[in-house]
Amino acid sequence: MRFHTPKTFEAAVAIAAAASGQTRFLAGGTDVLVQMRAAMVMPDDLIDLKHIPGVKDIARTADGGWQIGIAVSGAELGRHAGIGADWPGVVEGMQLVGSTQVQGRATLVGNLCNGSPAADSVPAMVAAGARLSVIGPQGSRDVAVEDIPAGPGRTTLKPGEVVTAVTLPPRGQNGGDAYLRFIPRTEMDIAVVGVAVNLRLEGDKITEARIALGAVAPKILLVPQAAQAIIGSTLDDAAMDALSAAAVAASTPISDKRGTAAFRKDIVGVLVKRAARIAYERAKGAAK
Repeated sequence: MRFHTPKTFEAAVAIAAAASGQTRFLAGGTDVLVQMRAAMVMPDDLIDLKHIPGVKDIARTADGGWQIGIAVSGAELGRHAGIGADWPGVVEGMQLVGSTQVQGRATLVGNLCNGSPAADSVPAMVAAGARLSVIGPQGSRDVAVEDIPAGPGRTTLKPGEVVTAVTLPPRGQNGGDAYLRFIPRTEMDIAVVGVAVNLRLEGDKITEARIALGAVAPKILLVPQAAQAIIGSTLDDAAMDALSAAAVAASTPISDKRGTAAFRKDIVGVLVKRAARIAYERAKGAAK
């Protein structure tokens, strides 16, 4: 195995483009190193991105959003007061990834690029409308997070492409988000169901919403029908029931040792209501 420490993303892409075997990028390493120890993956070229300037930075964007470096850990994200105030749901999702020790290394981009349908940080990023800056042999592009997952263990990133940053949009006025999951144990488990809700209010009425589901389909789902069910409402009982029904209808879960498909559908219908209520109350608090 060849180990590389490029100083720029362009150099990292050039190394990947020239490689003839299996290639992996390394930021936090909490997925790829475990896979290597289990002999699931043994890359011919391992490209460590942590030596590239800016990969550990969190900065305001010109429009008031946030740019997050690809090597920013869950622990660092959780300590950042600004992102915690604007996007608590994104922080909640990332802080559920692994143990305290894992939090010191795990990253948003690593959690996304591992391709797990049960990734905790991804639904909240999708609900938030987060976007990625990506560079590859064919140049740079900007892509929505929801367009990256392709199925279990797969993404739509092209060979040699690497994510260079995550951008969260401006929070704006009267908005709130939340992420909830169900797991069999009290901590350090994989989501049986994950739900993220992001919404905005005008007065008491919801004017915008985005809802994303995890662990109930081959990839993380953005569900416009669920969002539409609550837009124009004050989260009254009828809207909540329509929201739950839309989330259940969009779900196509499997049955496994951690839960049946029917159980997962029941849980997603319950969790989406709870997450919507939390996001709504956060938006109301932001409006005061």
